[in-house]
Amino acid sequence: MVDRGRLTVVVNPSAGRGRALRLLAPVCAELARWAPDVRVAPTRDLAHAGELAAGATAAGRVVVALGGDGLAGAVAGAVARLGGVLAVLPGGRGNDFVRGLGLPDDPRRVAASLAQACELRVDLPEVDGRPYLGIASVGYDSDVQVIANRARLLRGRNVYTYATLRALAAWRPVRFTVTVDDAAPRELYGYTVAAANSAYYGGGMRFAPEADVTDGLVEVVLVADAPKRTFLALFPRVFTGGHVHTRHVEVLRGREVRISADRPFDVYADGDPLAPLPARIVVRPRALRLLVPSSASVVTGAGGDAPAGRDATTGRDAEAGV
Repeated sequence: MVDRGRLTVVVNPSAGRGRALRLLAPVCAELARWAPDVRVAPTRDLAHAGELAAGATAAGRVVVALGGDGLAGAVAGAVARLGGVLAVLPGGRGNDFVRGLGLPDDPRRVAASLAQACELRVDLPEVDGRPYLGIASVGYDSDVQVIANRARLLRGRNVYTYATLRALAAWRPVRFTVTVDDAAPRELYGYTVAAANSAYYGGGMRFAPEADVTDGLVEVVLVADAPKRTFLALFPRVFTGGHVHTRHVEVLRGREVRISADRPFDVYADGDPLAPLPARIVVRPRALRLLVPSSASVVTGAGGDAPAGRDATTGRDAEAGV
């Protein structure tokens, strides 16, 4: 039995270049306005975060993750395994999972709004057994993430835009083999393969605009080869989701994805490397009990009819010519 009045705030002190630590006291003050028992558990690393979350869950406490998307994913795995309840506050650099819920980027406001919260069952994908909440991707995105993780003077959208442009200079296409569920393996020569549980990554890039955290599927986004000048011209569309309407992008859906490539890459999700290729991604449908404010607007676009003029399988505009 989980007691919503007993909270353990698992915080990454270094998240967002110390942003989470600076906001910890006011966040706890907001939580304490409605929860009589609020405790703080600082993490050393993602493995330690999972241990802290498991201990709190076993004690019947709600786990509140204050940090980046990577912390939220690591904590989610431990909470889901033990049947606990998780709340996520935006304390990192990108905060894309919270963005996908339609919540503000201020963790104090989210903490206050949890007083009027409901429980939502959401999917939890895993890369070779390691859970994540947002988008797992590999290829060009792997190179981008390495550069972004080394950047120290930028945050949010700026750091990922910088890393995207810098990685392009040395990029050469990859030959991927991708298998979705029981379909025949397909070859992709290009940039990136991604398995999206939610819509956003990279500090606000709407990479999988119809991803649905409750439908038991991931959006499999395949970005094919294109001249670098074309890639640059199309790049701004990723912030609105318009890139999926072009002939260079194909979107599939499935419960299991297997990915291999003709050279080594790590699969990254929520800012962290999860597994090397070849890798297997599987969805655990509705495995996580997530506490969200009643104001949350969870994206649930994948389960409905495709908009007029779009192909329901690929998600592209029928007349897209770019």
